[in-house]
Amino acid sequence: MAQKKSRRAQGRLESAGAGRATERYVLKLYVTGATARSLRAIANLKAVCEQYLKGRYHLEVVDIYRRPELLRRDQIVAVPTLIKKLPVPVRLLVGDLSRREQVLQGLGLVAHPS
Repeated sequence: MAQKKSRRAQGRLESAGAGRATERYVLKLYVTGATARSLRAIANLKAVCEQYLKGRYHLEVVDIYRRPELLRRDQIVAVPTLIKKLPVPVRLLVGDLSRREQVLQGLGLVAHPS
């Protein structure tokens, strides 16, 4: 069953990503210092980016303790929060980003299930 799901997910990834091989991704991840949840979110996001967006993304990690003024500007109410600025549409993902399928959907790399 897991293999079947994995093959389906890979097929959706390939079909959703077709024609986007050169699109640049601009991502901003808000975290709270070096907490376990923040470190997990950073590691999970970097793993996804290196596997699916290698060489095509810019990731800015913002520690809200060091730059609290950005919270209001970007309207952040929970952390960790990932903002996908480009390609449009802008999307926000909240949590430690451990649910890979949801992260891929949020980044527009996998077609939404029908």
